[in-house]
Parts: sequence; C-alpha cells; structure tokens
Amino acid sequence: MSDDDDRHGPVSFGGITPQPLFAVAAVVLGSIFTNYDTRLIGYGLPDLRGAFSLSFDEGAWLYTASVGSQIFVAPAVVWLVTTFGLRRILAVPSLLFAVVSYVIPLTRNYETLMALSIVYGMLLGTFVPATFMIIFRHLPKQWWLWAIALYAVRVGLTQDIGLAAAGLFAADLGWQWFYWQGVVIAPLMALLVYLGTPPCQINRGLLRRADWAGMLLFGASLSMFYAGLDQGNRLDWLGSGIVVGLLAGGGALFMAFLVNEIYAGDPWANINVLFKRNVGLGLATALFYTLTSLSNSVLVPGFLGTVTLLRPEQYGSLMLAYGALPILMLIPLSIVVLRHFDARWVAAFGLSAFAAVGLLGMQLSSDWAPPDFRLIVLLLSVGQVFTLTPVILTLVANSDSSRATAFSAYIQVIRVVGAEVGVALMTTWLRVREQIHSNYLGLHVADGDSEVSHRLTALADHLSDRGADAASARAIQVFSETVAREANVLAFIDGFSLCFWLAITGLFCLCWITRAPPGPFTPAPFGFAKALLRRCGVTSATQA
Repeated sequence: MSDDDDRHGPVSFGGITPQPLFAVAAVVLGSIFTNYDTRLIGYGLPDLRGAFSLSFDEGAWLYTASVGSQIFVAPAVVWLVTTFGLRRILAVPSLLFAVVSYVIPLTRNYETLMALSIVYGMLLGTFVPATFMIIFRHLPKQWWLWAIALYAVRVGLTQDIGLAAAGLFAADLGWQWFYWQGVVIAPLMALLVYLGTPPCQINRGLLRRADWAGMLLFGASLSMFYAGLDQGNRLDWLGSGIVVGLLAGGGALFMAFLVNEIYAGDPWANINVLFKRNVGLGLATALFYTLTSLSNSVLVPGFLGTVTLLRPEQYGSLMLAYGALPILMLIPLSIVVLRHFDARWVAAFGLSAFAAVGLLGMQLSSDWAPPDFRLIVLLLSVGQVFTLTPVILTLVANSDSSRATAFSAYIQVIRVVGAEVGVALMTTWLRVREQIHSNYLGLHVADGDSEVSHRLTALADHLSDRGADAASARAIQVFSETVAREANVLAFIDGFSLCFWLAITGLFCLCWITRAPPGPFTPAPFGFAKALLRRCGVTSATQA
C-alpha cells in the first residue's frame, strides 16, 4: 500500500469500503448456507439414520426438530439485530453453531441428539433474516440489485448443490461432514461480521418496548404448524392425536398472536402490513413461486430416487451442470433485464418457465433417466433466476420502511414455512396419488385376466432357468413391482401437473399487482423496450 492510500483512508473496491463489504458478505453467506444446510440434511437423512442407528420414526423427528426450531427463531431475528446488533446476533451464534456442529456426529444418545438438533436449528435460524437490512444499510444503491439477486437465487442454487454434496459426503468424505462443514463455514461468518461491523450499544428504547409475547406466540405457532404438517404424512394426518394436537395448538397460538398484535401497545409484527394491495399480492406470488419450485427440490430428485432407484451421487452432476451452473451464469443477465424492464414482466417470464416445466413433466414415463431431465432442470434454473428477484423488488418498492420489522417477519413465513410446508404437502400429494393410481391399476390386474396371465407366463418363461416354481413366484414379484413403478410415475405426473397450476395461479396474482411508486429499483427503459412501453400507453412516470 502506498503512502497516498494511507492518507486517503481505507481502500475501496468498486466504491465499497472493506468494512461494510465484510458485513454484507457475512449475511449473504449465512442466507445461502441456511438453505443449503437444511436441504442437505433432508437429502442425507437416510444416511444419517443409519449412522446414528435410528429408526425411521426417530430420524423423522430429528429433522422436524431441527427445522421447527429454525422456524421458531427466524421471524424475530430482524428485531433482535436492530436491538442488539449484528455482532451479538450473528457472530456469537456462528461460533456456538460451529461447536454444536462438531459435537453432533460424536453423539450416540438419542435424547442428547434431539436436544443438540434443536439448538442447531435455532442457531441456524439466526443466519438469514437480517440480510435485507444489512444490504440496504451498508451497500451503495448500485450494488443493491446484485446482492438481492444472490439472496434470491440461493433457493434453487442450494437445492442443486445440496444434492451433489449429499452424494459426496455419503459416498466419499464420510457422513460426519453433513455437520462438520459448519465447523469451517460458521467461524468464517463470525470473522466477516467482526470485520464488517463496529461495536454497538444495545437499543434500550426498543428493548423496553419489546413485544416478547408476540414474538414467542408467532414463532411457536409456526413451529407447531410445521411439525404437524411434516409429521402428518407419516402419522396419517387426522388419524393421529399427535398431529391433531400440533395443528390445533399451532392454530390456537396463532389466534392468540393476532389478539396480542391488536391490543399490544407497540406490536412487533402488525398484521395490517399484509393489507396493502401490492404487498399482499406480492407475498402471495412469492408463496406460489415457493410451491411451484418444489418441482426442483421434490419431483426431479424424487422421481430419480423412487422410480429409477438412483442415489444422489448418481444424478448430482445433472443438478450441478444444468441447475447450479446456469443459475450463476444467468444472474448478470437478470440484473441487466431488471434495470430496464418492469419487474412484473420479468417475474411473469420466470413463472412461465415453471409452467413450462410442469407441462414437460406431464410427459414422464418409467423410461426416463437423468439425461431426459436436462431441459426440465435448465428451465427450472431460468425460473429460479427470473422469478424471486423481481418479486422481492416489487415487495421492497411497495413496503413501508417504518414497518420493516413486521414485513421481515412475514417474509420469513414465506421463506421458511412456505418451503418446508410445501415439501410436506407435496410429499402427501404424491403418496395419496400413488395409492389412488395403484388402486386403479389394480382394478385392471384382476386375477385370471387373459392379458395378465399372458404377461405372467411370458415373464415365467423368461425366468425359467430358476425352476418352474421359483420362476412363477419371481414373475409375480416382477409384475407387482412394475405396477408399483407405474403408479409412482403417474403420481409424479400429477405432481408436475400441480406445479403447473401453482405457476398459473402465481401469474394470476402477479397480474393484479399495480405499478410500484418511483424509487431506486424503477427500471430505465431503453431501445425497443422504451418503444414498447410507449405503444402500451405507459407514461414516463416510471422514469421520474
């Protein structure tokens, strides 16, 4: 560094001073890692059950406890950061998270494992929600769009990378790295926070007016809702007292939260924020985006795992090459487009890509292999890049900055609860549809039917080297497996059909969103875009 550099203060990179850049890097890394880790544990749960010697039920509760505790904490983190500062709320939990991540693989007692998983999820829940606040406080306006785009694409990006990483850890590095990766990443986040934020005093005014009841009721209600929905598929929904208790308890706590927000002197998450037209419709669009994007996190890997019987390491390269890599390559293009086109048009293009995925998925057959999904995964990447970022811009442009904490709380409902509940409901949809199709197919496989008898005879002849009795038994088994496979294929077709209609519903919500007021994200049309806007009768108000 030269003497001139010393005289002019800290070195900058593209107009960003190093200190704020570190803070932004910390929260963006935290948001990406949270989604990645949640998906990774979900994908690797079968391997973790074997490693910890858990039953299927114990493994299911382990995952529910981890995600449920994350949901409990996440909505309140923006308020906590505003009150206590980023160092206390992100740096300290990051170091604790590293310790817990190291200890969990060494644990063999189930009760201890459950307790550590709850702590693990609560600490993980602190990593995301302050992202927007830090971006807007510490970055110059010309970098806001880049940071928001990175935040938005983390969902699709981490789903694709998580699949590849699950295969790598299970097959090569060892299952312990499902957790031990946190020992490396979490201290890095703590260091970035330390370098990026100065020490700050606790905001005593906010602390005195804290709506502790609202935060606890809201977080607890969402956690119970999630646990009931996640376990409902396994425990037969209303046939289980546990599921009924969790859903009823979640509903009662949520009603108590609404009453609290009405009568609280300084409500933490005022429900009125949802009644602003563009905000409510924008959140609804974000929810339908979250649900239709399940074709990426549930349907594609689910089909490859259930029907083609492949493990994550066998199709992880598909998700990386046609999913993660195109997402990274399309980010600059999406930013250029958003600088010059209305965000609603861009979001419509992204949702249309998801609708196209649904149509392609309806052509599934049992012969499909990973190469047949290339176009689907590529279109999913397009949808991921061009949908959520413009929806976020629409929400930010229409939100009231004085209610940022309430707005952030409801964003977390979409981000965490919407995604996890969507996975639970899609899993239930697939199970129910598979049972229906299995029953319908079974009606046509009546005992003694001539076509069935011919097929069984042909299979028995093909397997005759095993002996007549063994060949006949094996033929029946192969035929039953074929029926079960085709029932699963039809169920996944129904899943893609559902995702198609979810995308269409998202487009319908988007159509009712009106133009956002002028602001830092107002597009500046150029060339043919400007001419098109003129033809559509759009005034120059967008350039004000």
